[in-house]
Amino acid sequence: MRHKHGYRKLGRTSTHRSALLKNLSIAIIKSEKIETTLPKAKELRSYVEKLITKAAKGDFNAHRAVFAQLQDKESTKKLVEVIAPRFAQRNGGYTRIVKTRLRRGDAAEMAYIELVSE
Repeated sequence: MRHKHGYRKLGRTSTHRSALLKNLSIAIIKSEKIETTLPKAKELRSYVEKLITKAAKGDFNAHRAVFAQLQDKESTKKLVEVIAPRFAQRNGGYTRIVKTRLRRGDAAEMAYIELVSE
């Protein structure tokens, strides 16, 4: 039984799962909207919102903390200098998930996850 289990395993090992979330978060920072499966989108929401909250401070330590998670210079720079200041007056709720379709090959539920524009 699930009973307050903290995260979705997504059928992957822990290292594969962390790499997946890192790559998806880099993609959403670069393009600000991506389509993925619904469970991945729901797990990514938590990951990205924590990153944005860290980046919102905007200081050197924010850069370091975000880069430690993403390992990508240009997306770290965009997150701290462009995206996070947009959400300075907001307390969470930086992303939106919109269900789209069932994938043809395996009937997986697909969804868009995007950064909310203010």
